[in-house]
Amino acid sequence: MNSIVRQDCENALAEKNDLLKALRGETVLVTGGAGFFGTWLAEMVACLNDVHKFGSRLILMARRPHLLHEKAPHLAKRPDIILIGQDIRRLIELPPEISYVVHAAASPDSRLHASDPLQTIDTIVNGTNSVITAATRLPALKKILLVSSGLIYGAQPWEMQAIPESFMGTVDCAAAISAYVEAKRMSETIAAAYRSQHRLPITTVRPFAFIGPYQLMDRPWAINNFIRDGLRGGPIRILGDGTSVRSYMYPSDMAFWLLRILTDGTPGRNYNLGSSTGITLKELAAKIAACFPKSIDIECRYLTDEIARRSRFVPDVTFAKDTLGLTINVDLDTAIRRSILWNQSARAPAQTELIDDRV
Repeated sequence: MNSIVRQDCENALAEKNDLLKALRGETVLVTGGAGFFGTWLAEMVACLNDVHKFGSRLILMARRPHLLHEKAPHLAKRPDIILIGQDIRRLIELPPEISYVVHAAASPDSRLHASDPLQTIDTIVNGTNSVITAATRLPALKKILLVSSGLIYGAQPWEMQAIPESFMGTVDCAAAISAYVEAKRMSETIAAAYRSQHRLPITTVRPFAFIGPYQLMDRPWAINNFIRDGLRGGPIRILGDGTSVRSYMYPSDMAFWLLRILTDGTPGRNYNLGSSTGITLKELAAKIAACFPKSIDIECRYLTDEIARRSRFVPDVTFAKDTLGLTINVDLDTAIRRSILWNQSARAPAQTELIDDRV
């Protein structure tokens, strides 16, 4: 499985590693370091060091660092990757050699947001404040990248093909399920305050949806569950009529974009992170079903008119492409095939549920 990810990283960096030259010899901190983003950033930095001799050092900070040992022991054993167990809400000091910070600590799992909205808010808001406060005391600090969320835009208008960074949507702040989104919005406001008051070089990235190795198939997102259904022989089940539109970025592209925005993004600017190529969930399910030799049925199930309502969640990434020269190297068909291959190797879990097509 490691060979799959290493090849993905090498392909992402081919003839482009010089765009990340600012990281040579530098120390990078990633909060949420044992999560999906942190693991892929570790894979990318490991490739930069092994193949391109960057000599960078990565500090992964996580509340449960043992998770990295479990899913990527080859990373946890590397001398250029340091694991620190830390609840970011209690953070006071950071190692003084850190020059770049990627603040990515927060679970995007909507089930956690619904079951414990107060902890969701506490982790994101107080965690962001603690990390940035500690960063103000770093003598060698060059850049901070705040990982926000594409969900901060609220519901995407159906007639809008892709959401630009300038879109000002709305969220129902009276709903407990909005805890994650409102906390992410507040984290962006905290960053803006530190930029204004302390002149900190903070850039914000707003991630959308991703699929690839290290992403667990039991998460409440349509594509993950479609793949899991396929791995178990089907049927692939959609809750809704399948007309909702989503887009997906492969994580090797994601990790490269994150590092590029970290080093060369403009402080004070927001960058969408994801693919601008939308696809309906019914079309997505058909693509996944076609990857398996056995015929797999696709079922659309309806609970209420409200649940079956179509929606769209696709970013406009023109700004990132035009200003930083970023491109999508892995198309959706390849992303699906490589995700299936990874999970076949990893022995995907054996339980699935109906998928709400608004996820």
